[in-house]
Amino acid sequence: MTAVSVSDNAEQSRFEVRLDGELGGFAEYVVDGDVVTFTHTEVAVEGKGLGGALVKHALLDVRERGLRVVPQCSFVRGYLEKHPELAEVTGE
Repeated sequence: MTAVSVSDNAEQSRFEVRLDGELGGFAEYVVDGDVVTFTHTEVAVEGKGLGGALVKHALLDVRERGLRVVPQCSFVRGYLEKHPELAEVTGE
């Protein structure tokens, strides 16, 4: 069984997803006050759910901190369209 973990690498301004300890993708962001703008997402292995796990964790983390999301990245925007239960993070 493979282990998937997601963490915020604040020094590099990105959330990272790891598959069995190896970097499997990231979602870059910019923070401006109480707004987190997701600018770019990359996933090395498609079809394993890494992108979804990555973005879900990132959005939940941002929501928990009381911040608002601007989904500039098309992957994050698409995830929010498919998961309206998290759409409140955009403040809309």
